[in-house]
Amino acid sequence: MDENDKRFIENLFVKQTEQFQEYIGVISENFDHKLAIIAEGHQMLSEKLERVESSLGLKIDKIAAEVTAHRADTEAHHGVWRVKEAPAE
Repeated sequence: MDENDKRFIENLFVKQTEQFQEYIGVISENFDHKLAIIAEGHQMLSEKLERVESSLGLKIDKIAAEVTAHRADTEAHHGVWRVKEAPAE
């Protein structure tokens, strides 16, 4: 093995190392892009969940107010209507 062979082998290693580094860089960028997409999706889901919780809370409050008003109305008519609790068994 002479000096030319050593340089040839060394150049092969250098070229392979450079190509490998480029490949790792591309994979890293691809991974970062996919991770950003996932994070954006989670953010969108979180915002949607907050909207649904808010809407559901308003609907529950409205129903509770209607039930309270209905109960107060039925209790006001003792002669005709009466709210009775079921006996405990």
